[in-house]
Amino acid sequence: MKKMIAIFMMVTMVLVSLAGCNSGGGASSDSSDEGTYRVAFVARTQADSFAAWLVNEMKSAAEQYPDLTLDVFDGQADDEKVNAAIENAITNGYDAIIVQPNNGEAQRPYVESIVEAGIIAITTNARIEGIDGASSVDADPYVQAKVNADIAIDQIPQNAKVVVLNGPSGNFHADERRRAWEVEFFEKRPDVQIVGEQIAGWNKDEAVRYMEDWVTANSEIHAIISMNDNMAAGALEVVKNNPAFSEILSYGVDGTPEATLLINEGTMTSTCLQSAIDLAEANINTVHKLLTGEADEIHMDIDAILITGENAQAYVDMYTERGLIN
Repeated sequence: MKKMIAIFMMVTMVLVSLAGCNSGGGASSDSSDEGTYRVAFVARTQADSFAAWLVNEMKSAAEQYPDLTLDVFDGQADDEKVNAAIENAITNGYDAIIVQPNNGEAQRPYVESIVEAGIIAITTNARIEGIDGASSVDADPYVQAKVNADIAIDQIPQNAKVVVLNGPSGNFHADERRRAWEVEFFEKRPDVQIVGEQIAGWNKDEAVRYMEDWVTANSEIHAIISMNDNMAAGALEVVKNNPAFSEILSYGVDGTPEATLLINEGTMTSTCLQSAIDLAEANINTVHKLLTGEADEIHMDIDAILITGENAQAYVDMYTERGLIN
């Protein structure tokens, strides 16, 4: 009888111990017990050069916080996949979810669901405005385009013919950059004619396809006005060996390694640096402050720095040091 009681007590102790280990039943409880915050980063896509750079910098920034782990999910530039990744992160009980939207309005209800679930939500590159309880880390896309438009006023010749490459419709950065070009350049230079304008969705291959059509239809194109570097680089590939377009100007945004090389060699005119390094560090610092209770809600923008032939070498050197340029 004593032997049976002893066995019963041992089994009871084991069950109590197991119950304690699984209390709460969610990943957030486990992570808190271990002293580690679990953060999900839902990336728009890793096929885009800037988005891929941002993913790498997010991982690097997260390594500086020993009480934080970062898991990355690739949305593959597909709204359904981005939204599914957000839903899975909610279900898996992450302590915080950082979302890089593919289409802000398509992701809005899913980010609202993060807040409703009591999970910290941050939108970045581009922020989704007006979600109560969500934070954001971004750059000002209007300013990013304006710094290019300001110098293009004097650089683009009179009665010039230009082409325009846009990002995804409904994307905050794409829409605001295009608005800045309209207000800060086209309204001030009514002599300039747009001979081609298309949505290339940040994609280099799409930009190549549209530029091939525009070059066929137009004997003269004086400038490429692009809402990001990736599309600008694609358009430039089409005309790089064509002497008729040897003086073409080209403007982008992001300050990618490829763009800094093109500017440094005189192929591309200018870009605005949207530093994935700064963006990543700001995101991880922000999420850490929110997780530790240092702040309840944060909204911030990183700086918009113009890169031209005068300062491109400094950024080529920076990327070379980080192993992004061989």
